[in-house]
Amino acid sequence: MAEKLWKGRFTAKTAEVVDRFTASIDVDQRLYRYDIEGSIAHCRMLARTGIISEEDRDQIVQGLNQIRQEIEAASFPFSDQLEDIHMHIESRLFEIVGRAAQKLHTARSRNDQVALDVRMYLRDALTDLIRRLDGLQRVLIHLARTHIDVLIPGYTHLQRAQPVLLAHHFMAYVEMFHRDAQRLGACRVRTNVMPLGSAALAGTPFPIDRAYVAELLEFPAISANSLDAVSDRDFIIEFLSSAGLCMMHLSRLSEEMILWSTTEFGFIELPDDFATGSSIMPQKKNPDVPELVRGKAGRMFGHLVAMLTLMKALPLSYNRDLQEDKVALFDAVDTLTACIEVYSQMLPNIRIQSRRMEQAASTGYLNATDLADYLVRQGLPFREAHHCVGQAVRLGLDRGRELHELSLAELQTCSPLIQEDIFGYLNARETVNRRAGPGGTAACAVLAAIQAAEQRLE
Repeated sequence: MAEKLWKGRFTAKTAEVVDRFTASIDVDQRLYRYDIEGSIAHCRMLARTGIISEEDRDQIVQGLNQIRQEIEAASFPFSDQLEDIHMHIESRLFEIVGRAAQKLHTARSRNDQVALDVRMYLRDALTDLIRRLDGLQRVLIHLARTHIDVLIPGYTHLQRAQPVLLAHHFMAYVEMFHRDAQRLGACRVRTNVMPLGSAALAGTPFPIDRAYVAELLEFPAISANSLDAVSDRDFIIEFLSSAGLCMMHLSRLSEEMILWSTTEFGFIELPDDFATGSSIMPQKKNPDVPELVRGKAGRMFGHLVAMLTLMKALPLSYNRDLQEDKVALFDAVDTLTACIEVYSQMLPNIRIQSRRMEQAASTGYLNATDLADYLVRQGLPFREAHHCVGQAVRLGLDRGRELHELSLAELQTCSPLIQEDIFGYLNARETVNRRAGPGGTAACAVLAAIQAAEQRLE
């Protein structure tokens, strides 16, 4: 088992420290299924084109299927001496079927083989992540529908700004995650290109049928340049960029979950089974899940920077540096998958403190802009209206009252254009429902956004 597949050129065995240093089997063994699927397709093509016999094909395919069963049964032996999953499978195949196994690598290199495996892996991972993001959007849409009547302060600069619907807030994240799913879908298109047949870097003189292999492996496109195909990792960088954006959105949501669950805000209560306690303070309920998601965003950004740095000075074509790509890729997939999953399960169980939210949406002069708009409707230029309302806010601050709590006489000291109808105009729910244009926070606009998102997901 420990014989190197490339030992013919060398007069000495690699040092043990080199075996340990160059081995990637602890990372890339998760590619076994794709390596076997790709090898079976390659083998069938070799037989179809007459490069190997049908008898050899049958032995190789049978042996590869046996190896798959051994790996899945956890009875397959792994060793640092065989570097990676590709050499493990080929070495074990020789033990099972003998000389026929040595024909499998005809017209193929580990360079195009690993490129194939990684593309097949990421193709499946992207499909799964898009499905999970669709599920997370549905969770948020359900929350929006359930709480369509709840008001909450909208913020700028983390200061209360204007009242909005809580549903509108949730739907903002639906838009973010929709864009994330779109980006991952576009990345999947560029990932779904078959590199096999490029061999080490220059293609192969054997009469292979790349289109047949692409058909067997369900690739709609074949790489156009062998040098590019074996050294391209743009699709991984593109994924890490898209995943980084998605983690940034999850981190923003996490920050709000953390803030909203504080005593100071009191807008939500996290479910007990998605929170932790303190080892010393019995009263504590800590938002560890959103905090960890927020922290993992930085880890994701690091993977993107690592891959860009890895690739920035690599000459064509393949270089061993590229072995490091899978460390970033696999951890990014695992991290993003876990974060989406934990949010999909946590969000439906948060407790909305609607009374606290609505109280906050009715204090802090959040209707000041509406008072300015009212004055504009009375014929005052907006900049003058803005100044008048600033004076009204100052008056309210001095007297410890909200704008709608001031008397008509007090408001008219700021502008004689203010009339009795102003008090209905300054009602928080009315200020929300006036914003009924597409994308606005009025209930009718938010319901339209919910329906559009539901149709989009269908």
